[in-house]
Amino acid sequence: MQRADLEGQNGQTASQSSGRRALPVINNLKPQKSAQELAIEEELRRFESEQRAALGLDRATTHFTDPNPQFFTREQRPKTTVLVGGLTIAHDYLISATLAGLGYRVETLDNPDSSALQLGKEFGNRGQCNPTYFNVGNLVKRLNELHAQGLSPKQIVDGYVFVMPGACGPCRFGSYVTEYRKALRDAGFDGFRVLLFQQQGGLKQVTGDDPGLDLNPKFFVSLLFAIMVGDAVNAIGYRMRPYETQQGATDRALEDCKRTLAEMLRTRSNPVVALLQCRRMLRSVEVDRTQVKPKVAVIGEFWAMTTEGDGNYGLQRFLEHEGAEVDIQIVTNWVLYNIWEHSWDTRQRMTLRQDDNANKGLVGVNAQQKLATLWVADKGLRLIFKSIAGILGLHDYYMPNMDEVAEEARELYNNHLRGGEGHMEVGKLVMNVKHKKSTMTLSVKPFGCMPSSGVSDGVQSYVTEKWPSAIFLPIETSGDGAVNVYSRVQMMLFKARVAARAEFEATCQEYGVTPDELRLFIAKHSRFSSPFFWPSHRVAATASDLVHEVAPYMKDPLHGVKKVGRRILGLFSRSATASH
Repeated sequence: MQRADLEGQNGQTASQSSGRRALPVINNLKPQKSAQELAIEEELRRFESEQRAALGLDRATTHFTDPNPQFFTREQRPKTTVLVGGLTIAHDYLISATLAGLGYRVETLDNPDSSALQLGKEFGNRGQCNPTYFNVGNLVKRLNELHAQGLSPKQIVDGYVFVMPGACGPCRFGSYVTEYRKALRDAGFDGFRVLLFQQQGGLKQVTGDDPGLDLNPKFFVSLLFAIMVGDAVNAIGYRMRPYETQQGATDRALEDCKRTLAEMLRTRSNPVVALLQCRRMLRSVEVDRTQVKPKVAVIGEFWAMTTEGDGNYGLQRFLEHEGAEVDIQIVTNWVLYNIWEHSWDTRQRMTLRQDDNANKGLVGVNAQQKLATLWVADKGLRLIFKSIAGILGLHDYYMPNMDEVAEEARELYNNHLRGGEGHMEVGKLVMNVKHKKSTMTLSVKPFGCMPSSGVSDGVQSYVTEKWPSAIFLPIETSGDGAVNVYSRVQMMLFKARVAARAEFEATCQEYGVTPDELRLFIAKHSRFSSPFFWPSHRVAATASDLVHEVAPYMKDPLHGVKKVGRRILGLFSRSATASH
């Protein structure tokens, strides 16, 4: 304590001896602003207030809600144009002709391109997938063109409607229709009618006492018929084009064919006559199927694998340009899959202790009658498509057995899981490898597609481990990066070409024939050189199948007669066994 007193005294003595005066502390010292500075601040506040009012920043936050415009009445039909788009070029063209034949004003949208993608990204939300961006942007692009031609936004909203497919499920597809309406609002076409066609529920958006679309059996049958005709045209085109001897001959014949079929659908004339006319047009295309080309099966997300343009980097034509034959997935197969879903779900529900009353439950439903109806629908659909294909010249076209596809995928992908292609992607790859249906499988889907890239691709890695000979390539599309995609495809195509060539040479050695002998024999027999001839499936590449089909005739001139005789004996044998 004495030490503290001494320190205090020493401190006081030092302060006094220094001769300095302690300065007072002045707090809150602020410089005075000039009149000019105050005026500038006032001007800034006024400008900020004006801009906030102009941008609506002072209003209460309101989130976007889908007004779901549903009005399209019969009275509006004569002055309302239905815009059609979203499938392949052939499908959109033929569906438009069908609707015109049913009395609607119709316009076919152009195939979505990169400019449509940019508009889709400009007016759409972030995180959407390619089909949304491309198709939303394509619609906005067309409406902008109409506006540039002199139509006001109100005239466009009142005079046009767009019909699109929709669905629920674990992917972004369920929100497509809302994305359309949100983008159309932001693009200046608020209230534009987007009518939603549910995959398994009909046209949900068209309601009222007097709807503008007649949702009767005639409408649906006509639409389904146009889809099957479009499938047959696409399938025969992809069969013939890789082997044409004159470049562009197939496309020219197909254009004439599509015009003929569209006129038939528009006038509702005899389809058999139109299909026979198309057959004559296609017969003029010369083909050489001794060309060894790998067969590439394109599977994946529905829109990405079927569209034919910038949406999937034009992969089908790119593959053909690189010397491959493309095995496409037709839209009719998707309809068959929907029928299978209902049949399989019904059989599963029949095993419950009591009928469930869920959305698709069996309360009040005759399950056996429902299964019989679905069986007839499946067989009828196959019969009609086979008839269309046969008249057109598309012979021996394989339509998948959906129970077989489900069984192949069952241990790898639960058949209960839905969304996207469900188990079909996995099942298709397994069948392509096990049954040598293709040399290479290319799975294409939008970037971040959960059912396809998030689930199916993960399972495919196990498939490729189980069958190391499988040549499988998954591709995600984002609208850009085409060079990277092409590079990856080319690397895998090199393996596929090597495999196809080895398969062809082994087949020739098996029968003891040379490629030159094969070509000479085919040139002398018009049946085998016909653009409609298609060898029976035995191996992956078409050229190898051709050797299996033709070589026995080269070795034995009576092979054809013996083959017919064996078939007749087989029919009698099966008939006798059945009666026994």
